Amino acid sequence: MRAITLNGFGGPEVMEWGEAPAPVAEYGEVLIDVVAAGVNRADLLQRQGFYPPPPGASEILGLEVSGEVAAVGDGVLEWRVGDRVCALLSGGGYAQQVAVPAGQLLPVPEGMDLTVAAGLPEVAATVWSNLVMTAGLRAGQLVLIHGGGSGIGTHAIQVAVQRGARVAVTAGSDEKLKRCAELGASVLINYREQDFVEVVRGQESGAGGPGADIILDNMGAAYLARNVEALAEHGHLVVIGMQGGVTAELNLAALLGKWGTIHATNLRRRPATGSHSKAEVISQVRQQVWPLLADGTVAPVVHAELPITEAAQAHRMLDAGAFGKVTLRVE
Repeated sequence: MRAITLNGFGGPEVMEWGEAPAPVAEYGEVLIDVVAAGVNRADLLQRQGFYPPPPGASEILGLEVSGEVAAVGDGVLEWRVGDRVCALLSGGGYAQQVAVPAGQLLPVPEGMDLTVAAGLPEVAATVWSNLVMTAGLRAGQLVLIHGGGSGIGTHAIQVAVQRGARVAVTAGSDEKLKRCAELGASVLINYREQDFVEVVRGQESGAGGPGADIILDNMGAAYLARNVEALAEHGHLVVIGMQGGVTAELNLAALLGKWGTIHATNLRRRPATGSHSKAEVISQVRQQVWPLLADGTVAPVVHAELPITEAAQAHRMLDAGAFGKVTLRVE
């Protein structure tokens, strides 16, 4: 089998397309012939040596794929050889084959290209598990999504709007904000020119006071204090990224004064099954989000599709600020 391997940690040039051990479907797993893999910021961090895979997971990059079922392990009842699927992974996606726990598979929506479907599992699971399962998103609430033009951001806008929320987004250009508005965002904040705290505090929350009911944050430390300031009373800050660093000072008095909560979540390190597991998230995504994709209410946003031999260029593209997802076609 061929896969992207690393000859060290560092820039995109450390990735090489070469031979790797072939995976096998163990009990409860499905083997997938990979057609495409989604590129995520976590891949960039792992390539740099900052985000190692959880114990037992593949060292190969890649947290989501699409393809066809090549084999099923013992104990797997739902999936059959030849099924068109996409899957959430703990690693191993930048390869010709990957073995996945059966509970992390999703059927490819009818009529959707497999290369497009490769960019769905990670964003759909991240958005649903954080906005709905963790923060309890409800109709009428104001949701602030940092990085509205990212893969997660473009999906989160659409899901939040479909659940009756008002959406505020931050982005680094007016062009990106215009495209976010086309997806349903109604409060548009160019973070290079505007103070997002001032803008959001000028909006009405679901309860009637100022601020955001939910903030979905990919920045981490750099935005911690300002996010707390932007929260409405009883608001939820959900931290899903560390692009702005890992260490910050928290003003507990400010958080207490708002009856606020801060959640920091990690999809990759969830267990495969059981309470708060990947299988639990995927089950809800299939029930709640997949019908919206099937009828076109929520649409994938793909910035570019590249051959997997150009994985380095895909990483540079994502790092430069792609709008939506970047996917890799596996030869």
